Amino acid sequence: MTTAKPFGFLLIDKEQGWTSHDVVAKVRSSLGGKVGHAGTLDPMATGLLVLGLGRATKLLRYVQGGQKEYLATAQLGVATDTLDADGAIMSREPLPVTEEQLIDVMQRFTGEIMQIPPMVSARKVEGKRLYELAREGKVIEREARPVTIDRLELIDLAPSDYPEATFRTVCSTGTYVRTLADDIGRALGGRAHLVALRRVRNGAMLVRDACSVDTAVSLARSGQVDERIVSPWDALAGMGAIEVDDATAFRVRNGRALSADGNVAEGDTVRIGSPAGHLLAVYRRAGDSLLPEVVLP
Repeated sequence: MTTAKPFGFLLIDKEQGWTSHDVVAKVRSSLGGKVGHAGTLDPMATGLLVLGLGRATKLLRYVQGGQKEYLATAQLGVATDTLDADGAIMSREPLPVTEEQLIDVMQRFTGEIMQIPPMVSARKVEGKRLYELAREGKVIEREARPVTIDRLELIDLAPSDYPEATFRTVCSTGTYVRTLADDIGRALGGRAHLVALRRVRNGAMLVRDACSVDTAVSLARSGQVDERIVSPWDALAGMGAIEVDDATAFRVRNGRALSADGNVAEGDTVRIGSPAGHLLAVYRRAGDSLLPEVVLP
């Protein structure tokens, strides 16, 4: 008898020291089948890593494109070559600041801002990832890219010549929080690097609902991992939704276009589901029609 492979999303609370690839490989070895992740976390970072299982890997781009929320701690006055605590110290100059000064500067980094990706990142340039070039000792020009910081809140400041500032940020996909920390340091007249980073939300999914890698592996071995899987319909809760009847569901499963109404804006995606809450497809509006992007068998 063949056991059905898990289908949906598994929320992992990644520990420090693990790469995102390490987590995927560990879970794949226990579950089998396709496993992918939505949004890389650096080895020093902890928190929510969303894994897509089986056919749900087709939906990872929508999860990855969702809003992210982080808790971060930056040390001001100290620069490293990776902009985080894993790197080598490049400079060390006292940068004492008050809460008022820091909050004033942080306000400049809300809304749409331009960021230059760090050299040690997974961004691809001419077919190679930047961290691969960095390992070769190369530093290349990187194009600044727009990102959106929806919220930037100072939580705590530990005063010293090299103060540590803890902040919360809600931001768009593609935002580098370590670049944000260093940019704030530069705006204060110095440099900074991250000493801690934790992702607490990805779209509609929260780290409080996640489990450790070891727990996921244990559940997989005992055949109980389904208890922790988030359905595709719930995982895409931040996306607009249309529930359809059986006749329309048949058309959706066959990839037919649907008529658009005023509830879906031009270019927006919408999840199409059954009244029972099963995701059938993701469609995107183009003109007066909704056209299929991903149809689940």
